[in-house]
Amino acid sequence: MPSAVSSALSRSNADPVDDALTAAVAAVSARVVAVGAANPVVVLDGRSGAGKSSLARRLVATWPGRGRVQLVALDDVYPGWDGLADGVDYALRTILSPHARGLVGVWERWDWETGSRAEAYAVDPSLPLLVEGSGLLTPEVARVADVSVWVDSPLSSRKPRALGRDGDTYRPHWDRWAAQEEHHLAAHDPAHLADLVVSVP
Repeated sequence: MPSAVSSALSRSNADPVDDALTAAVAAVSARVVAVGAANPVVVLDGRSGAGKSSLARRLVATWPGRGRVQLVALDDVYPGWDGLADGVDYALRTILSPHARGLVGVWERWDWETGSRAEAYAVDPSLPLLVEGSGLLTPEVARVADVSVWVDSPLSSRKPRALGRDGDTYRPHWDRWAAQEEHHLAAHDPAHLADLVVSVP
């Protein structure tokens, strides 16, 4: 069963989102340390606007291990607005599975303007790897992850955050993307696959 991290407001901080992210960083970092690997794989899943990207950036900035941690955001991988599942499959095939086998992975960024793959990036299997994105936590991904995290957040917070970040670019596509997330939830129940569930208000 995944453990839960409270998002309760601390006495010292007036920002509940910041409090929740600080608690989440501490919890995930503790799990990474417990794994005891030089090159652990951490995956962050959650619905759009839940706080995955913010959590990922904080984890990279305060990574508990030595050396560089590689971060891949699935926003750079999904092949368009209907590509949630295909993007996760692509990440598993080109990034996560090679890393698990000790091989260099190579993935190509999705150019949202041209609708095609663009420049290539290599993933070093000797270094830690952090991958974040909606739809990521499937049974196949869970098997190659050392630490898997579900980021939970209410719709009333998620939607304003996501649209505030991406504005009019995202607004026309919110419903079609949400439908793909719903399918992922029904098919994979990612919160129950996760080692850790964190809540962001």
